[in-house]
Amino acid sequence: MKDITSQYQNQDGKPVATSPDQITHAGFVAIVGKPNVGKSTLLNSLMGVKIAPTSPRPQTTRKGVRGIANAVNASGEGTQIIFVDTPGLHRPKDALGKYMNGEVHNALADVDAVVWVVDLRHPPTDEDGMVARSIRDLPRPLTVVGNKLDVSKYPEEAMRLYSALLEGRTAETASVMLSAQNDLAKVATLRESIAANLPENPFFFPVGAASDQSREQWAAEILREEAMKKLRDELPYAVATRVTEWTERQDGLQRIEAEIVVDRTGHKGMVIGAGGKQLGAIGAATRKQLEVFLNRKVFLGVQVIVIPGWREDQEALRELGYQ
Repeated sequence: MKDITSQYQNQDGKPVATSPDQITHAGFVAIVGKPNVGKSTLLNSLMGVKIAPTSPRPQTTRKGVRGIANAVNASGEGTQIIFVDTPGLHRPKDALGKYMNGEVHNALADVDAVVWVVDLRHPPTDEDGMVARSIRDLPRPLTVVGNKLDVSKYPEEAMRLYSALLEGRTAETASVMLSAQNDLAKVATLRESIAANLPENPFFFPVGAASDQSREQWAAEILREEAMKKLRDELPYAVATRVTEWTERQDGLQRIEAEIVVDRTGHKGMVIGAGGKQLGAIGAATRKQLEVFLNRKVFLGVQVIVIPGWREDQEALRELGYQ
């Protein structure tokens, strides 16, 4: 597993100076789709390292997350793909949902290419139609990725129905069917085809960067991922997370203090569980992930706090990073 300790740092997104003799291509690629089709899994596979949280529950992704894939060949030609993982486009029920949809539209406003991920196990839904209408007229190359091929009974028929939603589109369009989790060779080919069509640009981020997230943002998302996996019913959607303190001791121990935020007092006890068992399980699973990726020992302290109605409170949304 890659050591990403130095890769999760804030970047300003401005082009990085390169050698006058070096030919570089770089661009932004939005990954879009309805909730729970495997967008974040595809991003992580394209990157070869975990950038975005994943879980079996829809709407795990709430913010546009950038994964930065770099490649430089022997002749000095380089490519940098900035993949933008987006929340699932859906019909919002609260201010948080509206923010998430806004993240999708913002991502599509200024990109060089689009990847639309669809679930081959099922025919298109109204939410798939929403996505198709958002991208059909974009004058940018589009790749339709039919995901979950390995568990689909009628993938060709499903792909035909999804393609029909793009009827009338005139810009360049391609398609591929794969399993984002298992077909790593196909994922690599997809990444190469995207890189081949990027415009000539200087790199926007340092070559060593894998994401534009801070380490605190990344760790908070890992914590929320584990909470979503372990909490049942509708509670996961009322949960937010944030890292409040991160210090590194001289012996390398990473000491991280974090909060799980819920919007009702009754939810606090559900997250903590009898005798603290539920919270302990969430914390232990999060710490394990952090130690694997950071290649460091981690002390993780987690508290549960209540911010009433935070999903409809604009100030609370800003404080939690949804702005």
